Amino acid sequence: MQTVIRNMMDEKLELQIAPLIDVVFLLLIYFMVTSTLKQPEADLGITLPGMLTQSTTVNMPDEQIIDVLADGRIILNGMDYGNGGSHHLPELEATLIRYRQASAAANNKALITIQGEREAAQERVIDVMNACAGAGIKHVTFGLGDS
Repeated sequence: MQTVIRNMMDEKLELQIAPLIDVVFLLLIYFMVTSTLKQPEADLGITLPGMLTQSTTVNMPDEQIIDVLADGRIILNGMDYGNGGSHHLPELEATLIRYRQASAAANNKALITIQGEREAAQERVIDVMNACAGAGIKHVTFGLGDS
């Protein structure tokens, strides 16, 4: 018995490579089978717009730009509507009502763009929005005025 133990001690312990390679290949096969492939972006069907001829005329909506200045003045088509003292703007609202009615008669949307200067009080922008709401204009966008 002692000689068997001595023979085992004399032999070098070696790492068996073949079972490790088998395990690596099994893991590789497992990951290949369970993974899903993503469709590359180049394979997506994209159709680009082409040239079309227009058979009927299209009425482009009319847009009015209201400028809100830093000193509180409100400018529409070169006319001054308010000097910053009053929050109610009846002249602007009356003009916007006429604009909405004219747009409706021409089958166009009444579009308003409010452009406020950087230093303009946001309270004046709200006053213009209230005038638009009073006139029944629902399509209001915002822009940044010159300054």
